[in-house]
Amino acid sequence: QVQLVESGGGLVQAGGSLRVSCAASGRTFSSYTMGWFRQPPGKEREFVAAISWNGVSTYYTDSVKGRFTVSRDNAKNTVYLQMDSLKPEDTAVYYCAAKNGPGSVYAITAYTYWGQGTQVTVSS
Repeated sequence: QVQLVESGGGLVQAGGSLRVSCAASGRTFSSYTMGWFRQPPGKEREFVAAISWNGVSTYYTDSVKGRFTVSRDNAKNTVYLQMDSLKPEDTAVYYCAAKNGPGSVYAITAYTYWGQGTQVTVSS
């Protein structure tokens, strides 16, 4: 079992930065691929970024490449999403998720554990 708790969301102006964190419980955190997803108002949840268990491989959706950076600290059981040059269209509830089985890192269904989400609002 892995429990995930996101933090760090908030309100920021367009062009600003925000870092959201996801703290995990459990001794096996380092074995999980970690993903970030978001759900904009009135829309479906979508993939944002992911990072492999050892941090070597990272993955991003096209709309955030060059602006967002995913990282992890296995000693702290924490994964981060640094968001720069934020745009109003980045407004969403951001979720972290953990995956250690088969399936694409881009697929919601591949992730077993989910946090409760944190709201990020970008004002224009």
